[in-house]
Amino acid sequence: MRIVTLVAVLAMPALPALAGERLRIRVSPETSFAPANLVVQAVIESDDDNRSLEVIAESTEFYRSSEIPLDGHRAPRLTVFELRSLPSGEYEVRAVLKGAGNQTRAVTRESVRVISERDGS
Repeated sequence: MRIVTLVAVLAMPALPALAGERLRIRVSPETSFAPANLVVQAVIESDDDNRSLEVIAESTEFYRSSEIPLDGHRAPRLTVFELRSLPSGEYEVRAVLKGAGNQTRAVTRESVRVISERDGS
């Protein structure tokens, strides 16, 4: 996990600036063979109201999520999630930034394809 965090920190300049957006994600790789390990880099705008960040990977047959608490403006701008061993499918990867009372502050998403090696689809 330390290597993933180091790579993410080094890649951070490659992520576009937030420019007034509260949340931005980057998922890599965009296409992979099953079982896939996806790395989700989430960049959040510093704000006292930030309370948690949830990342969800969902296909028609599979669901995985992970949520971490945030300490308002003291939370790191970059958070890295690793979603391991995803089976084949078309995934929507979402990040949800939540505030006080579990209220949704921002949502962003990317599509990812995990291909089965045996059938190539």
